[in-house]
Amino acid sequence: MEMHDLETTIERAFDDRAQMDLTRPPPQLREAVDDAIALLDNGKARVAEPTDTGWRVNQWLKKAVLLSFGMYPNRQIDAGYTTFYDKVPLKF
Repeated sequence: MEMHDLETTIERAFDDRAQMDLTRPPPQLREAVDDAIALLDNGKARVAEPTDTGWRVNQWLKKAVLLSFGMYPNRQIDAGYTTFYDKVPLKF
């Protein structure tokens, strides 16, 4: 999905999130959120980035992260000597 399409899909879903069951999102929304998170993970997109006139916040990426919290359940994560629960897997 192209970045503009990701942004449009995420913005619409975020506006309609109260009427939606995020535990069972439409496939297009799950793909858009996963793609947005992947862009953040690999450094191709940033939630906030410097511009010539100051910092610009990419609100749609913040919204993608917030939607992902509703889409994915907490899960047990083993981290060596400890175990904890989180919605986001560890990243190295």
